[in-house]
Amino acid sequence: MASAMEALVLYPATHKTAVVDVPKPMPGPGEVLVRIHAVALNPVDSIYVTHPLATQKQRVLGTDFAGVVEAVGPSPIPNSPAVGTRVAGFVQGACSVNELPGAFAQYVALPADLVWTVPKAMSLESASTISMCGLTAAQGVFARLRLPAPFPVPDVYKAKTTTNADPVNILVYAASTSLGMYIAQCLRASEKASGRKIRMIGTASQSKHALLNAPPYSYDAVIDYRHKDWPKMVREATTGGNGVQYAIDCISEGATVSGVESTFEASIHGEGHFATFRAPGGAGGGYDVGSLKVKPTYGAVWEGQGVEVDYGVFKLAPNAAAKELAVEFYQYLSSQDGNFVPNPVRLMPGGLDKIVPDGFALLGSNMVSARDEGPARTEAHMKPISGEKLVYVIEEE
Repeated sequence: MASAMEALVLYPATHKTAVVDVPKPMPGPGEVLVRIHAVALNPVDSIYVTHPLATQKQRVLGTDFAGVVEAVGPSPIPNSPAVGTRVAGFVQGACSVNELPGAFAQYVALPADLVWTVPKAMSLESASTISMCGLTAAQGVFARLRLPAPFPVPDVYKAKTTTNADPVNILVYAASTSLGMYIAQCLRASEKASGRKIRMIGTASQSKHALLNAPPYSYDAVIDYRHKDWPKMVREATTGGNGVQYAIDCISEGATVSGVESTFEASIHGEGHFATFRAPGGAGGGYDVGSLKVKPTYGAVWEGQGVEVDYGVFKLAPNAAAKELAVEFYQYLSSQDGNFVPNPVRLMPGGLDKIVPDGFALLGSNMVSARDEGPARTEAHMKPISGEKLVYVIEEE
């Protein structure tokens, strides 16, 4: 086999990127080597190019991928996918100080229990959109809110037992984002697992209401977040009109957090049924936890990889429970036979060479809430992003 591969790398010292030849990885004990077919873009992929955390001379970029197992490392784990299996997963790329693999390349080696088997009915392009964002959603719903899961979870995440059969009101802020779409599917799976009705209320632009009202999301109410009184409208849409008991903020930046917090039912203040996806403070989402009556619970999707994550100014210790949740969630995806619906795909032309000038130009490098309309270009694939994932084909299946 060839000893080199093409990869999109970041040079942290200069903030420059280039597609270059790098050593092809070899799978270690318990790992698999995946020949990458497609990659999906996430905001962190571009943010950490403009604001590098990495300190090495160069780092391979990219998180989400889908492809085919080309080799299995020594000492394979039980149920390790065989050579030729279509799989998807995510790695950390250049989103930390500690050196971990990146996905924007021809190959990636990673633990075999952190990939999932792609159903025959699902394309690898679609599968590439699920892993990171889907696990982020699962962590928010099943680990932070601790709602009942349709798969086994560690004891620390198990839902509190309740005899209350009344519907529970849950707000998903920014429901038409990639994360919001997967959160809705996790919530509907939780509803099915527990038998307790979830009244799901989302916020999104008017153009996305029909999409969110339909399966597999099936929102009970969708509110236009552009309306100045949207928090009041959310409260009025709940059972009894008193407010929500749970909330997930898919943006988690500044005013979105305080706005979401204001939709809670007054009687549950202090209960902590609120999940965010950016850390508080100036280096995170820019919100002040001290001013909130319902304190949000924050965590990082990288914890699902079960290794230390070094952000430079602080470190996240290895989290065995988060890794176990990730493994169980990926087994759940493998058993779904296409029932976990991927986000809509915008297939982008040009492969690795066009990820930075096209894909990153659309994603931007700042907070999602501050994203502009994108570059002034006329090509169809360069229109502003709305409710879809950007996907690049690296090698034909």
